[in-house]
Amino acid sequence: MNDNVPVVNSWNEWDPLREVVVGSATGACFEPTEPGNRPQRRGSASGTPFPTGPKPSEATEKADEELAGLAALLQSQGVTVHRPAPMNFGQRLETPTFSVENQYCATCPRDVMITIGNEIIEAPMSRRARYFEYQAYRDIVYRYWNADDRVRWTTAPKPSMSDAMYRSDFWDWPIEQRHARMHSSEFCVTQDEVVFDAADMSRFGRDIMVQESMTTNRAGIRWLKRHLEPHGFRIHPVHFPLDYFPSHIDCTFVPLRPGLVLTNPDRPIESSEAKMFLDNDWELVDAPPPVLSNDEMPQYCQSSKWLSMNVFSISPEKVVVEQRETPLQDMLDRLGFEVYTVPFRNVFEFGGSLHCATWDIHREGTREDYFPTLTQSLPV
Repeated sequence: MNDNVPVVNSWNEWDPLREVVVGSATGACFEPTEPGNRPQRRGSASGTPFPTGPKPSEATEKADEELAGLAALLQSQGVTVHRPAPMNFGQRLETPTFSVENQYCATCPRDVMITIGNEIIEAPMSRRARYFEYQAYRDIVYRYWNADDRVRWTTAPKPSMSDAMYRSDFWDWPIEQRHARMHSSEFCVTQDEVVFDAADMSRFGRDIMVQESMTTNRAGIRWLKRHLEPHGFRIHPVHFPLDYFPSHIDCTFVPLRPGLVLTNPDRPIESSEAKMFLDNDWELVDAPPPVLSNDEMPQYCQSSKWLSMNVFSISPEKVVVEQRETPLQDMLDRLGFEVYTVPFRNVFEFGGSLHCATWDIHREGTREDYFPTLTQSLPV
């Protein structure tokens, strides 16, 4: 690694990968029902109570085997891989403003941790069960912070997660009301406190897209603008008007290399927001239909069938895709990518797929301007 480059260095989603964190399913629990989340079973078991407490050891072992397979693949490509520290996710949380029966897991570092250039940011996530999830990565962060004075480390303001932070009736809105309110980007979290998940952010060098969603509110986007724009970044809120439950951008709008974004045909980007891409000669390519339908997804998985799009780039020429997603593999091959595959279906019920399960610490490259026609970011 170049000694002139800080040990923490990642400006986009595609530059050649050198160091990464891959999540772990060890000790995972089922996400509890809380104001920011109403987990539901799928398939024939839908409508029956969602399980509580620790996940079965068989499930965690299968997921950990697949996560280890991803780590081994990345190591075979010369990437240094770190894993999160064990945590007691079965522990009840009690704070002055909320309580929750158990925590969740450390399978998806992408949700809570993000590298922006030479800075590590811990996100103020919206769900109570994930309040202390950052602790699984603290040893890793301290290692980098102590190793290099050029590394910046920021913890965004922790939200109260009190009842007042949520719209208690959100989950009971009829579909007509949901449709009307979603176009005002009003979801289960109110606009009063700074809230965002790191996985609602997508990095394009100087420009960072932030999806306004169930897990990222306008106050969160304003905080990111005030924090990052003085350092030369441009923050752009983005919206996908046909997504009724938007949460995390990496199953909806996935940059693969300069000039190319993999898009979700069910959730097109707002046309006025697509303009910045089209004006700068970016190609937006729809992903093929996933192999599984929503009804065929694992019964405890809370994500949609579009986890198929949750790919992870090793470089602008190399991308990792879930093993069974052959239509997407074929399309990426035609687009000139070297496609690597790993089985990952058993990880789905732990919160995501390949991109979700990673947090890139170091990629080669510097901050570039991929949108030269822009003069400023979009207003929040």
